[in-house]
Amino acid sequence: MSSVPPVLSGSEIRSKFLNFFHERQHPILPSASLVPEDPTVLLTIAGMLPFKPIFLGQQEPPAPRATTSQKCIRTNDIENVGRTARHHTFFEMLGNFSFGDYFKKQAIAWAWELSTEIYKLDPKNIVVSVFREDDEAFDIWRDEIGVNPKRIIRMGEADNFWKSGVTGPCGPCSELYYDFKPELGDEDIDLEDDDRFIEYYNLVFMQYNRDAEGNLTPLAKQNIDTGMGLERMAQILQRVPNNYETDLIFPIIETAAKIAGIEYKTSDEKTKVSLKVIGDHVRSVVQMIADGITASNTDRGYILRRLIRRVVRHGRLIGIDGQFINQVAETAIQMLEAPYPETRQRESFIKQELEREENNFLKTLARGEKLLAEIIAKGDRQISGVDAFTLFDTYGFPLELTQEIAEEQGLTVDVEGYAVEMTKQQERAKAAHKTIDLTVQGSIDALAETIHPTEFLGYTNLQSQVKIEALLVNGESVETAEVGSEVQLICNQTPFYAESGGQIGDRGYFSGDNLVVRINDVQKESGFFVHYGKIERGTLTIGDTVNATIDRACRRRAQANHTATHLLQAALKNLVDDSISQAGSLVDFDRLRFDFNCPRAITADELVQIEDQINTWISEAHDAQVETMAIADAKAKGAVAMFGEKYGAEVRVVDFPGVSMELCGGTHVNNTAEIGLFKIVSETGISSGIRRIEAIAGASVLDYLKVRDRVVKTLSDKFKVQPEEITERVDNIQAELRGVQKELEKAKAELAIAKSEALVSQAETVGKFKVLVENMGNLDAKALQTAAERLQQKLGDAAVVLASTPAEGKVSLVAAFSESIFKGKKLQAGKFIGGIAKLCGGGGGGRPNLAQAGGRDASKLPEALTTAKQQLIETLS
Repeated sequence: MSSVPPVLSGSEIRSKFLNFFHERQHPILPSASLVPEDPTVLLTIAGMLPFKPIFLGQQEPPAPRATTSQKCIRTNDIENVGRTARHHTFFEMLGNFSFGDYFKKQAIAWAWELSTEIYKLDPKNIVVSVFREDDEAFDIWRDEIGVNPKRIIRMGEADNFWKSGVTGPCGPCSELYYDFKPELGDEDIDLEDDDRFIEYYNLVFMQYNRDAEGNLTPLAKQNIDTGMGLERMAQILQRVPNNYETDLIFPIIETAAKIAGIEYKTSDEKTKVSLKVIGDHVRSVVQMIADGITASNTDRGYILRRLIRRVVRHGRLIGIDGQFINQVAETAIQMLEAPYPETRQRESFIKQELEREENNFLKTLARGEKLLAEIIAKGDRQISGVDAFTLFDTYGFPLELTQEIAEEQGLTVDVEGYAVEMTKQQERAKAAHKTIDLTVQGSIDALAETIHPTEFLGYTNLQSQVKIEALLVNGESVETAEVGSEVQLICNQTPFYAESGGQIGDRGYFSGDNLVVRINDVQKESGFFVHYGKIERGTLTIGDTVNATIDRACRRRAQANHTATHLLQAALKNLVDDSISQAGSLVDFDRLRFDFNCPRAITADELVQIEDQINTWISEAHDAQVETMAIADAKAKGAVAMFGEKYGAEVRVVDFPGVSMELCGGTHVNNTAEIGLFKIVSETGISSGIRRIEAIAGASVLDYLKVRDRVVKTLSDKFKVQPEEITERVDNIQAELRGVQKELEKAKAELAIAKSEALVSQAETVGKFKVLVENMGNLDAKALQTAAERLQQKLGDAAVVLASTPAEGKVSLVAAFSESIFKGKKLQAGKFIGGIAKLCGGGGGGRPNLAQAGGRDASKLPEALTTAKQQLIETLS
């Protein structure tokens, strides 16, 4: 065996790994999305994350074994990206998995075979670690594989014991390290020495279950979860000093360097760090957008925005002016499209999102950097929390970016003060939202030990007999409830749909002998359908059997609106962009709302086309075909997944053949003709890259048209014209108003000039200059500016400051300076009037010769004008 392994490309390393395990009965599964189904994590952070429900016993495995190359994003060590040899935000984790099939001995043997025979690593360059108490793994490495015991290092729980949480499946790990300096010998090996060792393969032996007391019991099915870092193995086999100089990242770095007109190899360390950050982050943002993530100020959207802005900032640090990110992204797309085809398929969406975010950030960056420079120039050792928050709130500077720049200048940031300001803003901006009744949830969790989850009958039955298994009043479990009580009911089964997938819960009533309970809402909690209602007649007791009947009219409206959202998504994909995906929805009884990823507004013509297409599908009377099938089969057929839904091994597919096919648990019409009509009410942007369409369907369209018809009739009567003439009449009225407005503005200007003529004689002489500071009453801002300009021209070498109060509590200020003042005396009108406006609780600025400002505190105006006059006299005398 050669002591020098062959040089392999990143693509060859990936394919050799997958093929090795595929030949050993491991199906090659595609990478899961970076947007995980697990609601507890924002992004897919590990190769095993898509299989976590299987390891936890919540889902059946797709096969006894599997192998994947999984896209991952981690940002917890983002400050180390580019500064160390191996920290990344985006990385690929190669993994092989066993779901109760093979275990420790086979996993270790294959890891060694792969390392030494496929990648041809010299055994003398490999060191392994095991959990300190895992004698079994130690013995396998020593006795079965033949590793020198001195090169088998026992390590503690922090390094070599995996757990999914405080309780649940867990087990010891065994890690493989590459030794760059085997000549240093086998004594006192320190695996923390990053210069000598790099961990490249981790084998997790999931063999125990840990209870709340920390006790470990063997699992009935033992599992294997492994991960090999593709970038790390590429560094080893390509014999480069760090991951960034492998063929997985370096072409991106070279593209950025070329744009900047520099050479990576000859650059200083600071420049190399910036190039590495660009190389790493561009891979991340391309893949995140390809998986449907758009930039925003919250959650994963915030992570994307932060990464894009770091790319832009580091581009500026190496001398790139203007937009460049898409040129670098194209290199990344070329490199990633083979293993991840969706990268090229969503190229247009990726580049539109990057261009918009980069352009928006460049606009704010210049202003923010100027403000930050002024803050730094104050000479304080720390940037205040208020200033840091202003940079974020006004200029889009993430706190981390401010900290980065501050660190470059040897400063710190008051993070606690920033957090206080952020909390204040969140309290100010907090909108009304639906809260979870924690007392109810707590009671339900306790009941879960004694009753079974609710069986839903409502796909086929709109009425059924149900047994009351839990009865709560004000969140407390009770035996009996009287008339007038607000109750929460859980039954063994129900025809009532519980709110999920955007569709609100059914309404209706429970009835029995002398009993009526009006049901206003149904929510799903931990598998139970909780019916919220009020007892209108009689008494209700746990164990009672009652009739449950839904409001059929409300159900019909909800079904029409829900099916209409499916048709809407299909129309958007057909007519606008096939890459459009759902980002949220609401299905109510009288309206629907559909949020979707799209980098631009939908045009008026497109909205008409979408509306026409949906109404055509409705009139064509397409039958619904609803079927439950394996999720793999559903995806193979092209079914679209609904936003925010978590799917098991079996899924419900709602198919209107030739029109729409989606995974959906909601209720739907049996035939599109039942919808009746569809009407788009509005199309708006709700955040960066996210659009919203609000629409109505079915009976709601008639209600909508009735209101509009009444408005049209009222306008026709008031204008005394036919309905088709209303638009022309409004245009004429607006034209008349514009004419009157011009005449009024002209009159105001003439009045301002007349008033200003009388002020010429009141100007004071200060040396060779004239100074005039006056309050002009209630003149508007435009007339005030006209007066100031006219007075300055009449007075010649003069400084004129005029003020007015055009509305209650509002202050307008104007400064007009001659050239001899703003050039000769270096006194600029913009800076001067901005400072005066602050005395009135405002601000402003403008050109050196003419500037306007405003304020909110008119009571401070006399003091402000006195200050202005004093400052002018002192400066000009």
